Amino acid sequence: MPKKFVMWLIVFASFMIFAALTSGFIVYVGGKGKGLSITIPPIFLYSTITIALSSLSMFLASKAAKQLKFTMQRLFLWITIGLGIAFFVLQVNGWSQLVDMGVYFVNPNASQSFIYVFTGMHLLHIVAGLLLLLNSLVGSYRNIPQVKRIFWMEMSAIFWHFVDIIWIYLYVFLLLNQK
Repeated sequence: MPKKFVMWLIVFASFMIFAALTSGFIVYVGGKGKGLSITIPPIFLYSTITIALSSLSMFLASKAAKQLKFTMQRLFLWITIGLGIAFFVLQVNGWSQLVDMGVYFVNPNASQSFIYVFTGMHLLHIVAGLLLLLNSLVGSYRNIPQVKRIFWMEMSAIFWHFVDIIWIYLYVFLLLNQK
């Protein structure tokens, strides 16, 4: 289907954005010889666990939709949306912890600014994913053909699992470049 192809193009383009950002970080650090010089706050681990759980609940929502278990589909979509919002809140709290540590977006060590760029760009993708999830949830309550419901669930799942994988990549990347 053309729409699914477009979704894969969006995923690929988004992947390339994150690849470019992390490459930019590597080039900057290589040229300046100055890494993050901080320890990543533990709240980012909690957000990683949260988004991984949301990927599991998204899988269960998709599975329920395919089995025509609409009540379970809605339940798991609500859980996924809740975990997505929790992830967002944890990330913003992570920014607060970074500020408490003296790590600001604008500072002499620009490599630390990359943390805000990585997480901020990812949060934009989370918002897009939440909108897709809401669309799937609304569709599950409407009297529309099951084929359309499944299609939107698949589109939402593709994007949501992508943002999960990208966050895990970013988190590991940041862990490997701390201190």
